[in-house]
Amino acid sequence: MEQSLNIPSFNALLEKSILDNWNADALTDFKGQTLQFHDVARKIEKLHILFENSGLQKGDKIALCGRNSSQWAVAFIATLTYGAVAVPILHEFNAEQIHNIVNHSEAKLLFVGDHVATIIDPQQMPHLEGIINNPDYSLLISRTDKLTYAREHLNELYGRKFPKYFRKEHVSYYKEQSPDELALINYTSGTTGFSKGVMIPYRALWSNYDFACDVLGKTIKAGDRVISMLPMAHMYGMAFEFIFEFLHGCHVYYLSRVPSPAIIAQALAEIKPVIVIAVPLIIEKIIRKKVFPKIQNNRMRLLLQMPVISKKVREMICQEVLKAFGGQMYEVIIGGAALNQEVEQFLGRIGFPYTVGYGATECAPIICYADWHTFAEGSCGRAALHMKVKIDSRDPENIPGEILAKGLNVMLGYYKNPEATAATIDKDGWYHTGDLGTMDAYGNVYINGRIKNMLLGPNGQNIYPEEIEDKLNSMTLVVESIVVQRDTKLVALVHPDLDEAKNLGLGPEDLKNIMEQNRNGLNQTLPAYEKISEIEIHDEEFEKTPKRSIKRYLYT
Repeated sequence: MEQSLNIPSFNALLEKSILDNWNADALTDFKGQTLQFHDVARKIEKLHILFENSGLQKGDKIALCGRNSSQWAVAFIATLTYGAVAVPILHEFNAEQIHNIVNHSEAKLLFVGDHVATIIDPQQMPHLEGIINNPDYSLLISRTDKLTYAREHLNELYGRKFPKYFRKEHVSYYKEQSPDELALINYTSGTTGFSKGVMIPYRALWSNYDFACDVLGKTIKAGDRVISMLPMAHMYGMAFEFIFEFLHGCHVYYLSRVPSPAIIAQALAEIKPVIVIAVPLIIEKIIRKKVFPKIQNNRMRLLLQMPVISKKVREMICQEVLKAFGGQMYEVIIGGAALNQEVEQFLGRIGFPYTVGYGATECAPIICYADWHTFAEGSCGRAALHMKVKIDSRDPENIPGEILAKGLNVMLGYYKNPEATAATIDKDGWYHTGDLGTMDAYGNVYINGRIKNMLLGPNGQNIYPEEIEDKLNSMTLVVESIVVQRDTKLVALVHPDLDEAKNLGLGPEDLKNIMEQNRNGLNQTLPAYEKISEIEIHDEEFEKTPKRSIKRYLYT
């Protein structure tokens, strides 16, 4: 750890940004309301009064589950600046997964968005003291008289505290006692037995912010506009579409409805963000829909092949692509998964300002990055500020080994799971990523594959195929299964119990129908981004390793 480094208080930085940017626009729900920094401060104050009067202690957990919105952001900042621990939950998780996380984290309060409010069952979360509706902070459920009283008399309590009116000098927040203090717990999944609560300390939030200042601070100015497309409950969206911008005095726009390609395209054109942070799928969709059709005609192809003209043509195409992203951004930062090779080669050829980074929830999230000017195609950048990276291989340039990372960004460990922590962070403080890669002489890291088999959903959600297989394997006539990703769809390969089918007198058509029933039944238990599009029947048993695990790579 960089002990010599003097790490400032993260909450003090939040306070400073609010005071420095008091009358500037802070958070906007696209096509909806805008909050200025002073509005954010006022709302934080009201939530602090609510927390205090309901008996919430420093260090208590507050869970947040809902689509990105200005109110979600305010509730998150209010949680940290009160001294509580935030537990952000992906709103796409199903009810059971949300219940699991709320219970495991021992959250006292839960903030929910409209959709989440309709699917959860409060009875399944017995330790919650209250559920708060995100859009207006009304109480959906209260289990203590204190909380009920505090909410019903909130304006009165607020008026008593600030009899004249709320001013700058009233802003004073809880400051963390040490950089290692716990700030938030981010769950990698919602399924019992698979779910790990990543404990992220204040130093990791600050370190990711300091890194962003180092690489983008001179390019991006206070007042600049950005779009939040990735879920804030995911560390990638949290760190680089929200925390850095908020502390930097930028204006964040939330695509609070489902960010469909059409809404994203409209927002990019109207908002013209200074930076675009995205997962590969969003970039690939925009390029395949908006750009390829314009250039894949014979005239264009011919011009691209003529050396004298092609440079001009490439510049022209680059301008077109820039326009599709709003035309104002410094670069597009892609993370979360590998970029499609065809798309990456195309972007490289036209000189488009893109870069691919690498991270993990356990590093809050950044591990590797390079500015687009120095980015090596096919890589995911070099070790980020405050981080060291090495490859566990005798020849890191040529023989892939596990990617290991160490530094200020690394988590404290997994909540209530010392065994998993010990298996992930070794005695020398290296975080074992579970990813295979190589590193060239310049320090560029190239990822060869995931040891962990994790797949990525359309908006950067983590999909753990083993969890889906686990459920599928317990269904009618299923012996074993593998879930694979084809394009953007999830397909389940199933080896059925053929002997049992024969005993029951079932033919191939019957088996197909049963698997279709299994698929529908399975999909009812999964969030939208994990749903299976089809089941493929494999007559042969899947090939196994000596340890009897399926040789997954043969089938993906």
